[in-house]
Order: sequence, then structure tokens, then C-alpha cells
Amino acid sequence: MGHYSFKLPDLGEGIVESEIVDWHVSVGDRVEEDDLLVDVMTDKATVELSAPVAGTVVRLGCEAGAMFAVGSELVLIETAGEGEAASGPSPSAAEAATPQPALSPPQPAPTVVAEPAPSVHKTTISHVPGRHEILAAPSVRRRAHAEDIDLAVVPGTGPAGRISNTDLENFIAAGGMQAALPVSNQRLARSATTEIPLRGLRRVIAQKMVAAKRNIPHYSYVEEVDVTALEELRQHLNENRKPGQPKLTLLPFIMQALAKTLPEFPFCNARFDDEREVLTQHDAVHIGIATMTEKGLMVPVVKNSEALDIWQSASELSRLSAAAREGNARVDELSGSTVTITSLGAIGGIVTTPVINAPETTIVGINKLQDKPVVYHGEIVVRKMMNLSSSFDHRVVDGYDAALMVQALKRLLENPASIFV
Repeated sequence: MGHYSFKLPDLGEGIVESEIVDWHVSVGDRVEEDDLLVDVMTDKATVELSAPVAGTVVRLGCEAGAMFAVGSELVLIETAGEGEAASGPSPSAAEAATPQPALSPPQPAPTVVAEPAPSVHKTTISHVPGRHEILAAPSVRRRAHAEDIDLAVVPGTGPAGRISNTDLENFIAAGGMQAALPVSNQRLARSATTEIPLRGLRRVIAQKMVAAKRNIPHYSYVEEVDVTALEELRQHLNENRKPGQPKLTLLPFIMQALAKTLPEFPFCNARFDDEREVLTQHDAVHIGIATMTEKGLMVPVVKNSEALDIWQSASELSRLSAAAREGNARVDELSGSTVTITSLGAIGGIVTTPVINAPETTIVGINKLQDKPVVYHGEIVVRKMMNLSSSFDHRVVDGYDAALMVQALKRLLENPASIFV
């Protein structure tokens, strides 16, 4: 028998360590070549690493959630024959049974991005008619089969409900009991609790939000905007669009209006370096679009929005949002924004207090569009109204200037023809 020492590879330029997000194997598991071993996250990508050889897992380098150094032994696999490219001595029986600790404590990852993994293994999906699809790695299925557990009753905490080894272990530890259906209308008190460690993208988001709120004094400003004329123009353009042109939502119009407004307020189209205390103002308008994905919030960036027309803005917005949701956006498509737009209007809500996407100085929030009775030209009429909820870095943007910027944006949105003049 031989041993193959699989070391954590260099997953990107300058990366010295990565977070071990979730293991898909345990000590003692049999793996085949290309079986999924582990989910790893760097500050630039979420990567699925697969087994380079077939064999039995002898040792894991650390527990899920730990930071692990590049070049350190991630997995030791016992192979048939003399072993392949084994690096380092074979472990003793005691060593093989003992998981090794992480080589360094958890450290914050600075940037939320997603890019295609260098080695991707697709998790298998089981489908039984009349039941939901079950996402789980082969090792999880083997363990469930050995324990005589139906994976359909195991709650999965991974993306799209994927069941990890940790989920299965928690289920077994809880007694492996499937909740019985109530036999009466009697309401039962609940007492169960669930602990979910923050890992991967969710941990990065948490760290960025804490840093933004701790370091940036937020100044928020909310204004009501009459978008009746804008909605009429949008409907007209959609009804008369040419083949191949995308359907317009409100966002491309707001992007166009923002690109026209910001040159008058360069401190709102800027990035602030805390350590150097330097504000960098940009002529180009690179608009980040806050996008919710299965893994968490990402911000794809529409570059040089000032150079795009309304149709180009809509096409680029659609392309980048889809890439972020599908997890194949490039690094450069998820970085470099100078101002961000966030929208919860489709869900509802009349006011939000958006958190600035550091190191930017401005974020514009779009709230619910609704028909409201308002006084218009001396009469009470029903108009389409929408609130803009914006936040500014008060260190470099005074409240007066922030209000002027929002009012200038409002004038363009209420008189949409002026956006294109």
C-alpha cells in the first residue's frame, strides 16, 4: 500500500491561505478519482477540489471553517500499490486516526467575488418521483446508506439545500428522528435550536458589513420620486423595442440618470482609503448592482456606464446579474465599482437604510413603486411614486451635498426625457 499526500494548491496569485468551507469526505471514506473532497474559499473564489487519486481517506488536514495554508497537507489518501507522488512519510496508526489542526487562526477575507473553479466536481442529484431533489456528495450518500438513513428527511444547510457530512452528523446526533405529523389541531410548543457557523461567502459578507458600519459614519437621505412619466416611457420603449433588444426595467433608467448626475457630485462617485485618508474621485462611472444569489449577496459591476445607452445598460445588467447568480462571474466583473445601486422594490418596503459598499462613498437604494394619491397641479390624483433611500460616507460627503445629489437625480427621473438630452 502507498500514500498520496494531497496538498492545498495555490488557487490564485498572492493567495497564502484559504478557508476550508465544507468537507465532503470523512476519515475512512473510500473515494474514487475526481470524487469531490472539499469546498475551499479564498478572497477571490469558491472552489471545489476533487480527489486526484482513488483510495481511502486516512487523514484530514483540519476541520471545516478553519483557515489552511497553501502547500500544507490537506488530505492523506491510502492508495493501492506503491502510491503516487506521495510527499512525506506515511502516518502511524495513531496519527492516521487523529485529524490535524488548522495551521493558522481564521483571518478576514477582504473581497466578495466568485470565479470559475479550476477543478469542478458536480454533486450528484437523486430524484424520486413525488419528492424533492436531494443534493449530496457520494460520501454522504454512502454514510447515509450505511446508517440506514433516508436523506430526504435530513435538513441540508448548503447551497440549494445540499446535504453535507456535517448536516448528516448533526441529524444522527439529534437521534435521527423524522418529525411526526400532528394528529390534531393542537399547537405544540417549539424548543429546538440550530447552530449554523458562518463560513465561506456568508462569513466574508458578515466581516465586510461589520467593517463598513464600524468604520463609516453613515448619513441616510430618503426622497419620494414621481416616476409616472418614467413608467410611461419605459412601457413605450418596451412595446416598440427591436428584435434582440432586452426588456427594460427601472434599473437601466436609474443607471443612466446616475451616470449623468454624478459628474456634478464627484465626491459621490469615489472611493475612500481609510488608512491613507485619501479620496479618489473617478470620471468613469462603474455602477455596482447588489445582487442576491444562492450563496449570498454579490455586487457585479457595470463598467463605464456613462458610455452606454439605455439598451446597452439593460443588456450588461442582465448578463452580469445572471453570471453572479450562476457563480461564473469573473473577478474583474465583481470588483472596481465606484457607486452601488441596491433594490428591494420587488419585495416591498417604503424605506431602507442601505449599508455602504466600502470603500465607496455612496449607495442608492430603490424602494417599492406604488400608486398613491398625491397633489399634482393643484388636484388630488393617483401617481406612481417610489422612494429613493440613499446612504453616504459622512466623512467625505456633507449632508447638504448628499441632499443636492439626490434632488438632481430626482429631477432626471421625474423628467425622463432630460436623461437622454
